[in-house]
Amino acid sequence: MAKSDKINFSTPSGFPEFLPGEKRLELYLLDTIRKVFENYGFTPIETPAVERLEVLQAKGNQGDNIIYGLNPILPPNRQAEKDKAGETGSEARALKFDQTVPLAAYIARHLNELTFPFARYQMDMVFRGERAKDGRFRQFRQCDIDVVGRRELSLLYDAQMPAIITEIFDAVNIGDFLIRINNRKILTGFFKSVGVEEEKIKSCIGIIDTLDKVGENKVKQELVKEGVLADTTQKIIDFIHIDGTVDEVLDQLKYLATSTPEAEEFALGVTELETVISGVRNLGVSENRFCIDLSIARGLNYYTGTVYETTLIGHEALGSICSGGRYEELVGMFLDEKMPGVGISIGLTRLISRLIKAGILSTFAATPAQVMVVNMQNDLMPVYLNVSQKLRQAKINVITNFEQRPLGKQFQLAEKQGIPFCVIIGSEEATAQKASLKDLRTREQMEVALEDLAEEIKRRLA
Repeated sequence: MAKSDKINFSTPSGFPEFLPGEKRLELYLLDTIRKVFENYGFTPIETPAVERLEVLQAKGNQGDNIIYGLNPILPPNRQAEKDKAGETGSEARALKFDQTVPLAAYIARHLNELTFPFARYQMDMVFRGERAKDGRFRQFRQCDIDVVGRRELSLLYDAQMPAIITEIFDAVNIGDFLIRINNRKILTGFFKSVGVEEEKIKSCIGIIDTLDKVGENKVKQELVKEGVLADTTQKIIDFIHIDGTVDEVLDQLKYLATSTPEAEEFALGVTELETVISGVRNLGVSENRFCIDLSIARGLNYYTGTVYETTLIGHEALGSICSGGRYEELVGMFLDEKMPGVGISIGLTRLISRLIKAGILSTFAATPAQVMVVNMQNDLMPVYLNVSQKLRQAKINVITNFEQRPLGKQFQLAEKQGIPFCVIIGSEEATAQKASLKDLRTREQMEVALEDLAEEIKRRLA
């Protein structure tokens, strides 16, 4: 192959690739998250990476997300099939950009096989054609839970979400975090009460949702561009800046609900928010873990009620580490039936990247092995294999070194992979049914009977 024909085998921009220690960290986090999800009774499903394009775009589901479409690429000898292979209309397909829209289609497809409320978790890859940059990817793993009901769904499911978020982030021990809670009905009702035209409310809510990213002045400018009067814009800014304790904010909202004319939707949102907050408290979530933040809106238009965003205290620049909310019409639009749902999502790939860079998380050792059985003599390989297998039977992860090389080199290999212990057996040790156990962390080396080796390693690992 000529130099000019050299293949570029680097990963495409925005498509991450983990080293072994990073992948092991991801698997640990996935397992931790899964255990919490299952502790609350959520069941696993998996939907295809590919959906019909009309499903992903139905009634504005796409939002601002750039969807990756799929087109067949034929080999040179099959170009005559090009017209037949082309897909248009209802046959057009694309990669899923989130898990919630595919969930809605999944429920529609399996309606008579599921029980409701249907509580599922899903930890799959999603794909978005956004600009690839630090901490932003075009392919990333999302860990989602949703509960969907038929005709109605208790607000206590909304209250359960902050309890689940708290349990997950307490378990992974990444520091203090804050779950910011709001209700879209409050925002929609308030916009109506100050005279914003109904057809502009959703776009105005989308503008409010960018406050943390672009700042107050930019939000004001964008609201004015939407045709909102300057004095009305200031009222909106003043409203979303209402703060205080949870009870203080609720009191102010309840006062506004009773003193504002034509505020039925606003009042309903306040009542729902109060119910959710009461449930969060009854579930034992600490008061320092959640607050009411009236600027939280969530950009996707399918959210209709409770919305959440979670930020890491002291690292707010990382953005939301978990978000979600309630939707009323997403599933039902495929079935012509009211099927409300509520869910949250953790963009795990993004989160890992950001937390490692911020020094909040560290990658794991490259291998799960806890012990390396070194090769002193090739003729003792039967002994090494036997000892290795007995350690594995004792639930100890073992690498057996099949290549004979200088002992120092084997120690270096173990250290490079983060393996804490080496088992050393030469002719004398094999005859005496003993081994030398070297702790590479402390450089301590001790002699141990082979029959006691597993227990000694377990004791030191503990």
